[in-house]
Amino acid sequence: MANITKSVFVKFSPEVVDMPVVYRLVKDFRLIPNIIKADINPQNQGYLVMTLSGEEDDYCRGVDYLKEKGLEVEALVDRITWDEKTCTQCGACTAVCPSSALSIKRPQMNVEFDGGKCIVCNMCIQACPVGAVKLDI
Repeated sequence: MANITKSVFVKFSPEVVDMPVVYRLVKDFRLIPNIIKADINPQNQGYLVMTLSGEEDDYCRGVDYLKEKGLEVEALVDRITWDEKTCTQCGACTAVCPSSALSIKRPQMNVEFDGGKCIVCNMCIQACPVGAVKLDI
């Protein structure tokens, strides 16, 4: 079976915040997690945006495990597109991009987009004042 890498959004409630779920993904399912962004609010609710790499059947079993434990898991399968002609080079999108898919090239100070790094968190869409960044579904 081939190795895959998939991006996921995992939302959890206070009941599962203390569970070692990332550890279990590594130990029990041989997955390699790369946490891109994580947040836990004062009520112990939170989320993780991460990539999971490994064998496809291990990935499926790992996602099933997360769901069985009460976590919400969404695969991030959409794509972000960036329209260079519409972009005003303000850099607002680069300030919120957790994966550095959108960055400023120096010394020219031009915005650049690397779709291979994009985790489709949609934060850039909200930040772009001119609509140069869009969801391509």
